[in-house]
Amino acid sequence: MSTPSAMTDAQKQPKTPPTGGKVAAWDVPITKKTITQVSVICFIAWVASVYDYTLFGTLLPVIAADFGWDAGQATMINTFATVGVFIVSLVVGTILDRLGRKRALILLMIGGAVASGLTGAVVGAASLIIVRAFSGFSMSEEVVNAVYLNEIYKKAKSRGFMFSLVQSGWPVGALLSAGLSAILLPIIGWRWSFVFAAALSLIVVALAARLPESPTFAAMQEVRRRRSAGDIEGANSLASEHDLEEASHYKTGLKDVFTKDLRMNTICLSLAWFFNWVAIQVFSVLGTTVLVEAKAVSFDNALLILVVANAVAFLGYLVHGWVGDRLGRKLTVTLGWVLGGVSSMVMLFGPADAGFVITFYAITLFFLTGPYAALLFHMGESFPAHVRGMGTNVAHVMAPVGGIAGSFFLGAFLLAGVDMMWAAFFTGSLGLFLSGICMLGTRTTNRLGDHKKAKEQA
Repeated sequence: MSTPSAMTDAQKQPKTPPTGGKVAAWDVPITKKTITQVSVICFIAWVASVYDYTLFGTLLPVIAADFGWDAGQATMINTFATVGVFIVSLVVGTILDRLGRKRALILLMIGGAVASGLTGAVVGAASLIIVRAFSGFSMSEEVVNAVYLNEIYKKAKSRGFMFSLVQSGWPVGALLSAGLSAILLPIIGWRWSFVFAAALSLIVVALAARLPESPTFAAMQEVRRRRSAGDIEGANSLASEHDLEEASHYKTGLKDVFTKDLRMNTICLSLAWFFNWVAIQVFSVLGTTVLVEAKAVSFDNALLILVVANAVAFLGYLVHGWVGDRLGRKLTVTLGWVLGGVSSMVMLFGPADAGFVITFYAITLFFLTGPYAALLFHMGESFPAHVRGMGTNVAHVMAPVGGIAGSFFLGAFLLAGVDMMWAAFFTGSLGLFLSGICMLGTRTTNRLGDHKKAKEQA
């Protein structure tokens, strides 16, 4: 039987396993090379994810014609597919906080590749709905970006602008989707277009395998290991080094993002995502359908308008990321979405002149998607590290719910005989405006702006 002193000596033995001369994962330095590598791969991953997601919306009129569906039926099928996206997206937060940021990226892109490839083999409405549900994995890749890059950029300057470069993968992906569709559709058809999208996702999987794990996540795992081994002092010391909150060693769940301090932030962010994705479903995912039906634009011209508008939207990401570093991310998102709501109304009720439609559709996408450069990084900042994945994903899963609502109500209005112009206004324009209002209830993370704050600290 051990003596009390012997037990004390045993407890004092170091609990950290030997690293064999290697730097521990939580102490690996984040160099400029690491930041560049992670940023580039996360950008490519987001481009591939958006390419597949918007490709489905872009080619939906062609798919509908192939299967003999009218616009209302196609929209309702998209609604049911989006329900599946929501269900699949629910598990992403747990994957992030339990398995890690790097593994989450790899798993999500594999799921996206499966969804893309099998879309090319669907035989009808039921199989299309089931297969497209798995695109919820690739669409949640931006949650991985928000969490992973927030921790990789922890000590970097101009963090918001850097993230905007990665998040600008949305208009780039949408641009490629519209542009390549115009080129490849007459050659390989819509089915092989999705197989091509699957190949892009598999390339990302191979690239992501070379990425490092987030030191913050590695530190959280080590803090939990040390605590379970009885090394409380060592655990507290490591937690302090990485600015981990007191609760970082606990296994977390959904309830932890609805505590008194986080409840309002979680609810308002969720509502902002919901209403904004009502607008995204109308003006971005189903953009070709809206332009064809509301503004009497031909399908070929609608593709051209999407290309031009998404090129402008790319600048929207850079502008909102840059402004967010200086004006504050919360205010930047709020103003952007309110202005987007106004622009979309002008586009819908204005003349059908091609130049007018292109101009205001581009401005709408500039303010609709651009603020996500500030929003995603704002979300990563507004949740503590141990619930960063869960909190960000809880808000993010409201995106497919908003997509469901947007697609459902747009389809319901059309089936009821409402003109597309008014249907898009009541769903898309109002949704965009309301999303900006909801942002006012979220936590303020960089009120002074990163640059002004850095100067004051100096």
